Amino acid sequence: MKNPWITHEGRVMYDNPWIRVTQYQVTQPRGTPGIYGEVHMKHLATGVVVLDGDHTWLVGQWRYTLHAYSWEIPEGGAARGEDPLVAAKRELLEETGLEAAEWESLMTIHTSNSVTDEVGNIFLARQIKKVADPMPEPSEELQVKRILFSEALRMIDRGEITDAVSVAGLLQASRKL
Repeated sequence: MKNPWITHEGRVMYDNPWIRVTQYQVTQPRGTPGIYGEVHMKHLATGVVVLDGDHTWLVGQWRYTLHAYSWEIPEGGAARGEDPLVAAKRELLEETGLEAAEWESLMTIHTSNSVTDEVGNIFLARQIKKVADPMPEPSEELQVKRILFSEALRMIDRGEITDAVSVAGLLQASRKL
């Protein structure tokens, strides 16, 4: 399909090591002038659905942007050009102290494609082994818990898991079971 948007110019409004925000002057699909803001994510998102028998592992933390506590699958970022699977393995170890012998790509998603170009790569990890204590980053104060996989799905139903990468990954993994 042909792109109906016409971009005239863009101006970087904000830039830091993680994101760049650009405002564009555009002609909208129906011909009217307008502006459009884009948040460019400088890293790729990675998420890991852990299948440990009939259990999974979740990570809880306060999310500054939401001003709320969030239960999620282990997740983090991959530098552009880094193998997302390598990053997913690193994040699983950092956040939970777990390693997995078996890995499978579950899906690739766009987390909020109306304002950001963020891409999320979600993996399924099996044959789990605890090898270390969690080693969170300075910006993280994490709780880690092992729960029944079916309970994680009920947490989605109750609105207790709302993170897009987590919801997509857990639901996709449930289709494989």
